[in-house]
This record gives sequence, structure tokens and C-alpha cells, in this order.
Amino acid sequence: MPAFLVTMADRAELEQAVAQQGEKVRKLKQEKASSEAIAEEVAKLLELKAQLGTDDGKHKFVLKTPKGTRDYNPKQMAIREKVFNTIISCFKRHGAETIDTPVFELKETLTGKYGEDSKLIYDLKDQGGELLSLRYDLTVPFARYLAMNKITNIKRYHIAKVYRRDNPAMTRGRYREFYQCDFDIAGQYDPMIPDAECLKIVHEILSGLELGDFCIKVNDRRILDGMFAVCGVPDSKFRTICSSVDKLDKTPWEEVKNEMVGEKGLAPEAADLIGEYVQNNGGLDLIERLLKDSKLSQSKQALEGLNDMKIMFEYLQLFGVTDKISFDLSLARGLDYYTGVIYEAVLIQNQAEPKQQNDHNEDSVSVGSVAGGGRYDGLVGMFDPKGRKVPCVGVSIGIERIFSIMEQKAEASEAKIRTTETQVLVAAAQKKLLEERMKLIAELWNAGIKAEMLYKKNPKLLNQLQYCEETGIPLVAIIGEQELKDGVVKLRVVSTREEVDVARANLVEEIQRRTSQF
Repeated sequence: MPAFLVTMADRAELEQAVAQQGEKVRKLKQEKASSEAIAEEVAKLLELKAQLGTDDGKHKFVLKTPKGTRDYNPKQMAIREKVFNTIISCFKRHGAETIDTPVFELKETLTGKYGEDSKLIYDLKDQGGELLSLRYDLTVPFARYLAMNKITNIKRYHIAKVYRRDNPAMTRGRYREFYQCDFDIAGQYDPMIPDAECLKIVHEILSGLELGDFCIKVNDRRILDGMFAVCGVPDSKFRTICSSVDKLDKTPWEEVKNEMVGEKGLAPEAADLIGEYVQNNGGLDLIERLLKDSKLSQSKQALEGLNDMKIMFEYLQLFGVTDKISFDLSLARGLDYYTGVIYEAVLIQNQAEPKQQNDHNEDSVSVGSVAGGGRYDGLVGMFDPKGRKVPCVGVSIGIERIFSIMEQKAEASEAKIRTTETQVLVAAAQKKLLEERMKLIAELWNAGIKAEMLYKKNPKLLNQLQYCEETGIPLVAIIGEQELKDGVVKLRVVSTREEVDVARANLVEEIQRRTSQF
């Protein structure tokens, strides 16, 4: 008996589950929940219906996207394009070039680069020869690209899809297939100058997207490792304790401490010492205090990290972005390849007015990471046959989380989102003018004007005007027999209904002038 056929008892149970899930979807629609929340529950409903099959025992084919993925309709794509344009223009403003790499890599290229997250890599079925995996991020392929092509310095951005075998919470902008948006500076430069520029870029992008208040947390892997060493953490436990500390933004200290001691076997006194440090955050004042700290100053590594952090904060002051930057000792980004400065940008929701401009801690709550990155000086060397290192620092913009926020904002504002960039609709006031419309629209297209016309021989003028209202086209170029005789076109402004006769020779210029602000 085929696996997908169900017994009568199972069928009754499934039918009940389908009914309950259907009720859940109806309730969400009534409550006007977000489209993502509804889509997630609809996907679960379709999955249950698929298990149920049809009454004649045949398996029912369900049209749905795979778990952790989604389609994007034209409105969503218009929002995405706007976000991409803001980000790309920032990268270009800073002199970046772009590259592309394959969507899958040799499995061994990705193995051992992601620490505890390696279990989330999608392995592909053996295709007869090469063991392959879908790329997990854009950083490791970039390092492979540098080593393979013997490139020692480049400033590049790369926007592409990556894949993670996660259990995704799609309502929070987490998926199995999603875009990453990376900017990296590779090359041997004076300390902290490229690092400070990466943080300036994050500041520019988040300010430009107008997502709300944000804070960029910074730390250094050397400060973390030095702190672990002076607190009595064995070398072998550095990375696993690091991933525990990284949970402090979402989990209370007591729970993190219990994980370190109970699950990871760290001595309780070592955990207490770590607790004294990781609950600190601030700016230059905190760096100065830690440089004088009797325990921490015993670590050469930590001192190097603190001195570099001090230099970076001085550069950030010159860039005018320190109001949004917090040196946070609990930041411990989990990826194995970071070697120096690390950072993460979070959006914050004010619970009350902050006491002072850069106090992002007591009066606000984080609503999730929207960018992260750091320095990874050893990664390229892992791929180079002679182990030649290329120092790198970079940032990844959390584009999916940003899309989710922008979509929610668009839904809340109920503002009409244009999905096309059409400047003008070529319309006819009378019948039998299709050829004239075609001639005029060809003139406009050839002059670089974005123009449309309705695909009907004799459309009614009212229908043509309604189409402009629905799609947000700002202008209508109307031709009738009289206009053709006079060598003019009647240009109508859709929003104000103002009409003006424009000489055909001046039409392109007039359309450009009137749509330049859109």
C-alpha cells in the first residue's frame, strides 16, 4: 500500500486538523494579520490537505512553494528594488566593484568554516564525481575567489541568494532561501581605516532606508579571546563559550551562565568572571577603563584589540557616526572565521525617550539584527596552497529582515505602491486611431520615454483614463482627429485632470519636465 494513503482513523484525525487549521487562517484574515503570518499558516493548511489526499485515494498535487521560501508579487518586488537601489548606490559611492560566484560550491570549500552552524549547509546529491553544497553565505565563496585568482586587494560588493537548512520563522524575515548583500575590503592597509569605513557604510544605509532608530554594536575577537583566557576558559572551549555569549542579546545572563556551566562544562567561577565583563557596553570611556583593567591588561591579545578599538572610535568620531555605535562586550558573532573587529546593527524600539543621545540600552528594546560583519584575516589563507593571507573586513546587510520591515510599513501606511515606472499612456479619443497611437508610442520609446498603450483597436477613453488611475501613470497623451490636424497632442495630468495642448515636436521634452520629480 502506498505510503501516502491513510487509514480511516488517520483520515478522521487529519480532517479535524485541516478544519482547525482552516479556522486559524480565517481568524488571522479577520484580525488583518500580516500577509507573511497568513501565508505561513496557509502553507501549513495546504500541507495537511496534501497528506489527506483525495477521496478516491489518489495523492492530491498541491501548488505551494517549498518550506522556507516564498514568491514575490510586483508590489513586493517594487519595495525590494527600492531597497537594493539605496544599498547599491551607497556601495558605489564608496568605490566598490561587483562580482558573482556559483550558487553551489565544492562541499570541502564550505566545510569547517561555520562552526556550530555547519549543520545548516544544504548538501546536494552526488552528481557523479563532485560532492557539492549550496552556498551558505557570500564570504567563504569570496575568500575562495580571491585565493583562486591570486587577488590581494579589492573592494567589492555582491548581492545574491544563499541557502540554509534552517527551521525558518518566516514571519520574522527568516527563510531557507534568501538574499545576502555583502560589502568587503580585501588588502593590506593601515589599522582600522577600512573597518571604520564599513561601519560608516552601515550607518549610511540604515539612515537612508529610514527604518527607525538603530544601534551598531562593536567588539573584537581578540578582546573576547583575551577575556576568556584571563577568566580561566580552556583554549578548547573558546569557540563554544563564544556561541553562548552571543545569545546574550536574546537570553538573560543567568540562562547563558547555566548553559556554559551545565551543558558546556565551564567552571562556575570562570563563568562569573565572564559575567563581570560581558554585561558592559559604552564608548571610548569603556575602552580606556578596560585598558587599565588589572586582569584584562595581562592579555597581550586583549590589549591589541582594545588599542585598535580606540583608534577605530577616533576614526568613527571623524566620520560623525559615534552617536549610533556602542562598544558591547557581549557581542560574540558565532562564525569561526572572524579574527578582529566584529559588529552587528540592530533596530531598536524606544520604550521611552532615551536619557541621552547614545544611551541605547536602558530605555529601548532590540527588534532584531539588520547587519553584521567583521574582520577575517585568515580565511583566504585557508584556500591558498602556500597559505598566503589576504586581510579582509566586510559587512553583510540583512536584506530579508529589512524587506519584511519595509513591507509591513507599506501595508500600515496604505500608500499606493507603483509597480511600473511608466511616465505616460498613449490614448485615443476616437475610434480607428490604432495606427496613430502606434506611431506616437514608437516616437516616445525611441526617445527613451517609458510609455504604454492599451492592447485594443478602439478602447474607450474612460477605460484608458481608469487604467492610469489604477496603475499610477501620471500623464496621458491623447490624440484625436483635431489634434492630428493641428500637429499637437493633448497632455492630461491624471491627478489634477489639467489638460494642455503640446506641439508634437515638444512632447518628449514636456513629458520629461513633468515627470522628473517622480
